[in-house]
Amino acid sequence: MFEFYPEVNLSREELLKQIATAVKPSRFQHMLGVEKAAIALAKKYGVDPHKASLAGLLHDYCKEVDDETFLALIDKYDLDTDLKNWDNNIWHGKVGIYKMMEDFGLKDPEILRAIEIHTVGDRVMSPLAKVLYVADYIEEGRVFPGVIEARAVAKQDLNQAVAFETMRLVNYLAEQRLTIYPQTLEAYNTFIGYLR
Repeated sequence: MFEFYPEVNLSREELLKQIATAVKPSRFQHMLGVEKAAIALAKKYGVDPHKASLAGLLHDYCKEVDDETFLALIDKYDLDTDLKNWDNNIWHGKVGIYKMMEDFGLKDPEILRAIEIHTVGDRVMSPLAKVLYVADYIEEGRVFPGVIEARAVAKQDLNQAVAFETMRLVNYLAEQRLTIYPQTLEAYNTFIGYLR
């Protein structure tokens, strides 16, 4: 593992301590699992494993932040007001990055973008963003129908893994009769061709 993260000017020990105070133990274990999966995918697909490690560790840092904080950040940073129509599932990435900038001084645009879209995807995703998106879905602690197939796809092709995950996400949300974030539909339309 990496001992120091210059992007946030913290040692691994300091970073983990700060993360652990922000989330419940089960989520902290998930974040460690995503880090592990992200590093493995990064090494396989030629992505910087150090950036993948930090993105994995931080991706859910804001998952337990209260709604009022997110709404205040949307106003403070003059973000798209449509974000107020969504919830923590969208906010912890798309708005949470602003809290991470404040709390950690994180400025790396590639890491911030990967964290921003790790739950919604996008039609344009950097290799690091794809790695984090997939790692969050397949980390070893995940147990749900299709996860074994998702892990197998991730070992074969990163774009196919993004497509598979997005397809499953859209199907799940539709079956639950839940609203689908427009950016997720754009990701679906862009990547689904990789599964044909």
